[in-house]
Amino acid sequence: MRPRVRTGTSGGYDVVHTLVIGGGIAGTAAALALHKAGSDVTVYEARPDSAEDIGAFLTLASNGMRALAQIDASAAVTAVGFPLRSMRVLDDTGATVAHVPLGEAGDPLLRYRCLHRGELTTALQAEAARRGIGIRHGARLSSVQNTSDTVTAHFTDGSTATGDLLVGADGLNSVVRHGLAPAVRPRYAGQRVFYGYTQDPLLAEENAGESERLTMVRGSGTAFGYAVSPAGETYWFARVAGEPLAAEEIADGTPGHWRELLLPLLRRDTTPAAGVVAVTTDRLMVTNTMEIPTGTPWRSGRVLTIGDAAHAASPATGQGASMALEDAVVLAKCLRDAPGTEAALALYESLRRPRVEENVTVSGNISRGTPPPPRPGRGVPAARPGDDDLVRHLDWHTDLWTEAAGRTPGSRPR
Repeated sequence: MRPRVRTGTSGGYDVVHTLVIGGGIAGTAAALALHKAGSDVTVYEARPDSAEDIGAFLTLASNGMRALAQIDASAAVTAVGFPLRSMRVLDDTGATVAHVPLGEAGDPLLRYRCLHRGELTTALQAEAARRGIGIRHGARLSSVQNTSDTVTAHFTDGSTATGDLLVGADGLNSVVRHGLAPAVRPRYAGQRVFYGYTQDPLLAEENAGESERLTMVRGSGTAFGYAVSPAGETYWFARVAGEPLAAEEIADGTPGHWRELLLPLLRRDTTPAAGVVAVTTDRLMVTNTMEIPTGTPWRSGRVLTIGDAAHAASPATGQGASMALEDAVVLAKCLRDAPGTEAALALYESLRRPRVEENVTVSGNISRGTPPPPRPGRGVPAARPGDDDLVRHLDWHTDLWTEAAGRTPGSRPR
């Protein structure tokens, strides 16, 4: 192993090589951020190629786009998908009850972006490869051996890898998390989510003016949302309360089955939702919403979980991917700025846990039908706790260790 060297401005001297388990959004973004902070990084991805959940789509919010900008990955991501500048909200009669800007719509780098999950993963992996970051596909983790000085990953093919830090970004069913907290299991958050796409020409013509706008429909039995791409393709989702679908039913279900299951619920209302779903043919899928309980351990020694492996939330707030991107930047900066691994990981957890667990709670309450708290003005989203601090935490030039000391005189994060 190479001698340990300082990798940052004020500390971070004992992490030279980092093993990242999981080549999805959180893992690849973490690799980009850690590489920028001076660490040698290798990503280990269980899948044989980069196509991850190619059918689903997501929305990156302005906070996620801000995180990408800090690791110089904006161009790679804005090359795919399309921007969203505003949100229109309809009630169950189809009447508009709100129409507001989305996030920081005035800044092209910070505009919300709608894209396929697989497109985002592929773009981040391509950027990592361009920077010389190693990504090993087909490497499925079986266990982790954690010592005081190093950590070793054992893979199912019998191979191993040793480094100074192991970052578990291996998603909802994380092997890394299971090693840290074997009793913790993902739990159902109360809704099924349907995703679909349609390229129906008539629908595209009717919605020609809706490019760069997200429409949310507060239906009587569903929460529905859709956006029309510049190419005229409609991306839509529907969240429906009910018992979780069995894994076998999800695996064996057909687009036609899901469409007929969903349409009666949407036809109760006079909104565009039923029409959008009715013209969707083969590109329709469903999943159960899942979350990780708050308070779940994130770290032990030189092992840490991030993203969905640590704090998966239901998709109701639309923040999962953006929170993972935030994790990546803050982790790299903590390791760069703090005087050692333990101090860096403690600082990271103190900065991230309140924010992401608030998201898990709020998103879960929405999915389970718990009313949200009042908002300051009709149609104006309330600021997420921590947003004022987030800009500083993500700003690449902010020294997080120095700031933490300054905000709590005489003490350091535990």
